[in-house]
Amino acid sequence: SLFWNQLQKDLEEVKELLTKATRKRVRDVLVAEKQKLELEIKNQPPPKPKDVTEEEKSSLGGYTVKINNYGWDQSDKFVKIYISLNGVQKLPTENVQVNFTERSFDLLVKNLNGKNYTMTFNNLLKPISVEGSSRKIKTDMILVMCKKKREEKWDCLTQVEKESKEKEKAAYDTADPSEGLMNILKKMYAEGDDEMKRTINKAWVESREKQYKGDIPMDI
Repeated sequence: SLFWNQLQKDLEEVKELLTKATRKRVRDVLVAEKQKLELEIKNQPPPKPKDVTEEEKSSLGGYTVKINNYGWDQSDKFVKIYISLNGVQKLPTENVQVNFTERSFDLLVKNLNGKNYTMTFNNLLKPISVEGSSRKIKTDMILVMCKKKREEKWDCLTQVEKESKEKEKAAYDTADPSEGLMNILKKMYAEGDDEMKRTINKAWVESREKQYKGDIPMDI
C-alpha cells in the first residue's frame, strides 16, 4: 500500500508537468510515463480504508458491559461516585477514561478481563467544573470526583432521580393527610392477618367515636 501511494504521487507530478510542458517531445515522454503509471496503479490493489471502529473494537477487547451499580457521597466541594470493578488497578491508566461536561460524565474502561465497561450519567443535578473534576483508580474501584460549581448540598445525583423522588412524595402528600393514612391502613388491612384486621377495626371504631363526640354539638 505504501508503493501504491508512491505511484499515486508520481502520477500527480507527471500530470502537473504535463500542464507546463510545451515541447512536443517532452509532452510525448510525459504522456507515455503517465499511461505507464496509470496501468501500474490499476494493477496494484489500493490500500484498504482503515476501519477505525473495527480497529478500536479489537483494541477494546470483547464486548461492552454497562455498569449500573455505584455508590456516592459528597463533600462541600465534590460529588464522589464509587464504581466497583475487580482488578481495575492492574490496567494501564489510559484504559480508564472519563469525559466530563458541565452536566454529565461518561466512563469507559477498556479491556478489563476481555470486556469493556461503560457508565454514563446525564443531567447531573447541578453543574460541575470540567477542569476541577477527575478520576482516581483504587484497588478494585474507580472513584469519579465531580467538582461542584457551587458549594451546596446535592439531594441526589441527577435530575431524573429528583423528579422521581418528587413524584413519590406527591403521591404520599395527598391534599388530605388523613386520606394518605387511610390508604396505608387499607393496605395493612388487606395484607394483614386476623389479629392485624381486628386491631385496625378497633382503632377505626375508636377514632370514629372520638370524631363524633368532638364534632357534633350535644344540643341537637
